[in-house]
Amino acid sequence: MLVDATSLHIDQRDAEGKTGILLINLGTPDSPTPRHVGRYLREFLSDPRVVEIPQWIWQPVLRGAVVPLRSRASARKYESVWLPEGSPLRVFTERQVAALTEWLLLRDLDVAVGFAMRYGSPSIEDGIHKFVAMGVSRILVLPMYPQYAAATTATALDKVAVTLAAMKNPPEVRLVKEFHLEPGYIEAMARKIKLHWERAGRPNFEGGDQLILSFHGLPVSVVEKGDPYYAQCQATGKRLATILGLTPLDYRITFQSEFGRQAWISPHTADVLDQLGDMNVHRVDVFCPGFTADCVETIEEIGMEGRDLFLNAGGKVFHRIECLNDSESFISAVGMMAMENLRGWLPVNTQAYSDGVCAD
Repeated sequence: MLVDATSLHIDQRDAEGKTGILLINLGTPDSPTPRHVGRYLREFLSDPRVVEIPQWIWQPVLRGAVVPLRSRASARKYESVWLPEGSPLRVFTERQVAALTEWLLLRDLDVAVGFAMRYGSPSIEDGIHKFVAMGVSRILVLPMYPQYAAATTATALDKVAVTLAAMKNPPEVRLVKEFHLEPGYIEAMARKIKLHWERAGRPNFEGGDQLILSFHGLPVSVVEKGDPYYAQCQATGKRLATILGLTPLDYRITFQSEFGRQAWISPHTADVLDQLGDMNVHRVDVFCPGFTADCVETIEEIGMEGRDLFLNAGGKVFHRIECLNDSESFISAVGMMAMENLRGWLPVNTQAYSDGVCAD
């Protein structure tokens, strides 16, 4: 029997499938135990994008020495920051997903929002397959790394590509490579810092107090091979300092989380905190622009280890300013960035477009 297609009244969006936004972050162990932390470290440090050493050389060292030696110590660090709901990174990422979903619904946009971790769970493969099972046929992949690096953004996109290559009918995908100078992102950071200063008082920059902008480190060799990460960190830090009205003497851009014996980009955050304490600098505030959600590197490494280093060296007041997390200004920035990248995938007669979010 022939059916008149005009009588079916099919919604074009239903026929084409739904649109989804997949937020991607680095990852976290399932629990703060040596076993789960060891599993996470093996996956993370086995990625050739992260450790650029031939696997036949690196794997015996990783499995025989690095993981056994680091698992227990790292587990203690995770345990010190673990929240009742779970890992801080996962908890704050889930809150970002919920807040972005609400932001979109307020603009009458039927867009699915999910998240995945490059290492650990939920995996990128699981995230994409979950979307497809929901009827999502178009996915905007948004790594939550403002500054591009091969060891973060590129390896996440690698995993996306591998997942799609194994599918008979993969969804259509768009990718966000970086947003280190996105105005909304810069403004959200400035608001976060200003809000902290409203509560704790502005540092006495004229008296020598300092704002430290601490980014995750990267081996020097990687930058020398052409990775733009270092330059993008510098650009982000300088733009943020300008918005805050700081002079070059008021702030420092530093790098944390060095690993192994090779040279890493500098100055190192730990060294700077120790030096400032030794110089009897009264107060330092530390903010981490490269981390969009608080995690063990920001809460424990900066907020605990960094604090103790500065105070024990002679400093008097130490503040860790929390990351952007699910702050209203940051969620708005992510939403607007998503809208720009969803052009053509959403109906034009939506509140988002009429508000000018996607206006030309």
